[in-house]
Amino acid sequence: MHQEQTPQVPPRIRTPQNQEITQQSSQPETQPALPARRVCQSPRESRLGSLDNSNDYEDPDFFCLGDHRMNTPDRDMSLHVPHQLKERKNSLYSDDELLDDEEPTLWQDEGISSQGSVYLPNTGRQVSATKEDSSQLTAVIKSGWLDKNPPQGALYYQRRWVKLDVDYLRYFDSDKDVYSKGIISTAFITNVTSVGELKFEVATNNRTFIFRAESEAERNEWVTVLQDCTRGRHHRSSSMNPGSPLTPDHQGYLELKGLRSKLYTVVSSDKVFLYKNIDDYRIGVGITAIEMNVGNIKDTDRRSFYLTTPYRIFSFIAESEQLKGQWVDAMRNAIGEALSNSEVADQIWAEPSNSFCADCGAPKPEWAAINLCVVVCKRCAGEHRGLGPSISKVRSLKMDKKVWTEELVQLFLVLGNERVNSFWAANVPPSEALTLSSCSEDRRRFITNKYRQGKYRRYHPLYGNQTELNNALCINVQGSDVLETLSLIFCGANVNCSTGMTAWPTPLSLAKAHSQSLQAELINHNLNTELPRLDVGGDMEAKHYSPPPCVSYNGFLFKTASMARAPERKAREEFSRRWCTLNDGTFSYFESDKNSNPNGALKAPEIVCMTVDTPGKHGYENTFELYSESERLYLFGTDEPDSHKEWVKSIAKCFIPAAAEPLLRLSFERIGRLKYKDGLNLQTSKVGWFALVGSTLHAYMEHSQAEEIHLRKLNELSIQQDNEVLVLVEKGRTLYIEGERKLDFAGWCGAIQAAAGSGGDTLSQQQLTETDIPIIVHSCIYYITQCGLTSEGIYRKSGVNSRVAALCDRFRQDARSLRLKEGEHQVDDVSNTLKRFFRELEEGLFTSEDGKTWLSAAGIQDESTKISQYKLLLNRLPLVNRATLQALINHLYCVQRFSDKNQMNLHNLAIVFGPTLFQTDGKDYTAGRAIEDLIQHYTLIFEVDEQQLKKQLDEIIAILKVRETLSTKFPSTEPGGHFICTVYLEEKKDTAEQHVKIPGSMTAAELTCEVLDLRNIPVKEKDYWSCWEVSEKEEMERPLHYQERVLPILHSSGTDSHLLIKKHHAMDLMIDYLANKGDASKHGMIKFREEKSILGLGLTSGNFHDRYFILNSNSLRMYKDVRSNRPERDWPVKNLKVYLGIKKKLRPPTCWGLTVLYESKKQEKPERQQWHLCFETQSELREWYATFLSIQYDGNVWPQDGLQQTRVSRVLPESRHGNVSLIPLRGSENEMRNSVAAFSQDLLALFRDVR
Repeated sequence: MHQEQTPQVPPRIRTPQNQEITQQSSQPETQPALPARRVCQSPRESRLGSLDNSNDYEDPDFFCLGDHRMNTPDRDMSLHVPHQLKERKNSLYSDDELLDDEEPTLWQDEGISSQGSVYLPNTGRQVSATKEDSSQLTAVIKSGWLDKNPPQGALYYQRRWVKLDVDYLRYFDSDKDVYSKGIISTAFITNVTSVGELKFEVATNNRTFIFRAESEAERNEWVTVLQDCTRGRHHRSSSMNPGSPLTPDHQGYLELKGLRSKLYTVVSSDKVFLYKNIDDYRIGVGITAIEMNVGNIKDTDRRSFYLTTPYRIFSFIAESEQLKGQWVDAMRNAIGEALSNSEVADQIWAEPSNSFCADCGAPKPEWAAINLCVVVCKRCAGEHRGLGPSISKVRSLKMDKKVWTEELVQLFLVLGNERVNSFWAANVPPSEALTLSSCSEDRRRFITNKYRQGKYRRYHPLYGNQTELNNALCINVQGSDVLETLSLIFCGANVNCSTGMTAWPTPLSLAKAHSQSLQAELINHNLNTELPRLDVGGDMEAKHYSPPPCVSYNGFLFKTASMARAPERKAREEFSRRWCTLNDGTFSYFESDKNSNPNGALKAPEIVCMTVDTPGKHGYENTFELYSESERLYLFGTDEPDSHKEWVKSIAKCFIPAAAEPLLRLSFERIGRLKYKDGLNLQTSKVGWFALVGSTLHAYMEHSQAEEIHLRKLNELSIQQDNEVLVLVEKGRTLYIEGERKLDFAGWCGAIQAAAGSGGDTLSQQQLTETDIPIIVHSCIYYITQCGLTSEGIYRKSGVNSRVAALCDRFRQDARSLRLKEGEHQVDDVSNTLKRFFRELEEGLFTSEDGKTWLSAAGIQDESTKISQYKLLLNRLPLVNRATLQALINHLYCVQRFSDKNQMNLHNLAIVFGPTLFQTDGKDYTAGRAIEDLIQHYTLIFEVDEQQLKKQLDEIIAILKVRETLSTKFPSTEPGGHFICTVYLEEKKDTAEQHVKIPGSMTAAELTCEVLDLRNIPVKEKDYWSCWEVSEKEEMERPLHYQERVLPILHSSGTDSHLLIKKHHAMDLMIDYLANKGDASKHGMIKFREEKSILGLGLTSGNFHDRYFILNSNSLRMYKDVRSNRPERDWPVKNLKVYLGIKKKLRPPTCWGLTVLYESKKQEKPERQQWHLCFETQSELREWYATFLSIQYDGNVWPQDGLQQTRVSRVLPESRHGNVSLIPLRGSENEMRNSVAAFSQDLLALFRDVR
């Protein structure tokens, strides 16, 4: 077949701009690499005064101030320096701060060398810690020497080595330093402008930093790069994520030994950040960041610990021993995260093009879109996540290890970013291409165009022809060209199309059948992918909103810092008072009502969900949560319920569209936007608006009216596809809710699962069936009807209290997931569970209001009047109570109809259930009389159809007859339900005989281990001990597969057969042969003979003839010769039973033969054939036999961990024969095998799994 040639596209390798400005050693002598230290001057000679835009003091060399004291307006805000003269230290801290130095005798007191500590003098600088060090993993956009002006505006400038990456602008004492003197988050930079000669300003909300370059060209280059890097980031950070761009795992104050002040320390992901105080953290201006991939934590005394790196030792002191433990755990977790799963990343990066982001070219990307097959950087991954999992499934190379199977890793290595971009980015205009410094808005636009719209893709020649695309996909998945498959899928081929073959109905099954694991992996990740669609003339993003109504509101609320995960309980101290306003669709919050600039703001389209917390969940009585598009959670609270209610109503009205406005009238707990799929169209996701009220999910879906989903009546509720899809199954419908964003989707999943569970102790709060009966009642009644209707004293005998309590707890937790199984659950335990449920039921079955009225009705003498009163009271019951009462009385009516077997007549049942249902002490028979009336007059009171009742009773009688038949054929002579059989070790003789108890679940491997254990025979690594079925009459034998159940073999074999434990000497050679064999198939000439009986004589006839055989994964075909096109015979390979050996009286031409048995599965006309294959050599026999085994057991011929691992697995999943006690294998062989036919029918399947 002609295969389209893949275009050769060069790797998208990008280098940071201005890479030449990295080393100053090449500069003229007039620009030394490290500037000379300046002589300290008096303050009045070196200072001109304070700058208005600075609020911190920076000293040029505060370690050599001597006796001079600072006298500045900001001195009170600074940390004081000791008086004594000290040598210059390599300070960790920013030169924007005036910090205390360490105590001179500190290290002697601690008993630790200062070598390598944070307090080293300049000579302690690690020369090896260059920019390329592994600890500095972030891609540097630009670096070089700049002069930096202290914030107080001194005449002099300080020489600083400055680095810029996508997240931070950092400055260092020298280009050899690892830890900076200061860091400025690019997310908080508001403006970058040129000022004066060679200078430029970097402005944040609270500070302005002034730098000076060596030339105007270099100054302009810095300004351009900074503007490109920060464009679009400040707006998102300030409006969506006020406080900090970090996602802190742990934060708070820590004391650094030697200082009289504490540093605000933040542990975030795989880094530790140091700030002077919490205010600096909130404005994004810090001291340094410590990469934890080179860190180590050493626990010292009660409150202190060391963070050691190859370059510094940081000695921290926590406020308490408990807090120290939390800090140590947090930092160790950061180290673990920094080092976690680098193996996967290294494997992916082994393909050179995967070492650069597929979208912007950033080096060492740590994220991937596994369905699109591209490796991307952190910033691009954030925009991919914004597309939603239906378009781009974003996973981390370092944190999502379980996702990265061998097949997925291999798929990324085979494709690689270069080859994949030959499809995705075949037509990118240079003006639209991303660079390292591209802003978030540019990235969002490019990535949306590239993947959501497929704007730059290389169109397949069959694009637009759906039938041809599907056919091409079905053909291509049988080969190894995964790039062609990716091109077909994302040009419109349907991954769920029909192949036209019954055996392999979909492309996925077709790929698996042809052992194309990479093709299967690619298809599997795109089963529900939303295909690219180019919206010509439309907006870039889909519109989810109609113009919101004009809503205005303002007032004080209490707010915590925004979070990236669902909060635990927040104390009052963690809230800050904020003035909040809602105007023109924007929710803003301010430091106070006097401020004009907001601390942060959320626009209506950015709000995706609102949650109203239960009162008292947090420190403030009334709280609500807002979830943003950028995966941040904002928590607000107040003690005023009216204010809280008004804020919730106003904000919800602001972001809920007019089409879903009725949702606002509900007392919702959670409301917001979700993507979903339902009906016949599962290819495209739609947007719906949902509100959760109690146990009901209200929804307004695309082009539909309001819908209600009763969560407690769901048939199934599950989370699938890596926690990205919530599946709700109700009668006649399945709804798939997708996790477009992890944060709010996790909250929806938890809330819906909680609402779908049992919500209390009343009937209406239970999980219900479609007919409004609690699942616990339905399950217990159904189980007893199937398994306990003839149990003597049913409902009167007590169960085991501990088991009853455990059953009640499990039903209470999630009744929907509990299946009652015969053998696992006892009848009396189940009956007592039902009684306990009704006795402990809040408000009772008959309700607290009408309970006494029901008892009064039992005293009415006139029968017709009494029945009329019962019917009146029945109609007054709530719907769930009425349905439950009818189901229970119907069950009790059936129970008493079989009182000749269970001894529970009408009166006995009334004695038991009267006090139970009416929750009385049972001292009189009034309650019993009421129940007796309800059972006796069941058909009249409940207006039951007599024919339906008769049909139900007939079904019960049929069930009882089947169970009686089974109990007759399998008497319970062995309490454990085991067979006792004889097994031989290595040969059949008296001394090798071993009697073994065999349960229905025992496998061949377990039996082998059992016998070897009894004989104290150790299993060595290359000892292939197996259990063999040996037929002396047919002179043949076969090793049982290690997972094969032994019991069916014992029942199906004849009296001349036995089980033998011996070594399989050919297994090692067979495993090697299969390992080196490419595919599971074989063909060749074999001598064949089929046994045919001579009519009336019972003898066989026939000779061996040469035939050509083809064995593949589905069938064994026999042809007359190699040239034949039509097979003479065709057998399904899974229905064949292959034995080693051929009877000698058949006179086989060689001694290397197989006897093959074929048994059809047809019930109406079972068929059995037996024939023989004879081979020229032993190796030929071994290869054919190995291929048979490999196909029949899907390549799983021998346990990977060896036979010894099966010793521990004595209890396997549910036995084939339920809990029926089995007869011992002793006495007459014929008697022992009379049960074969009954076992093959497996009638117990009717009762094994009831609900």
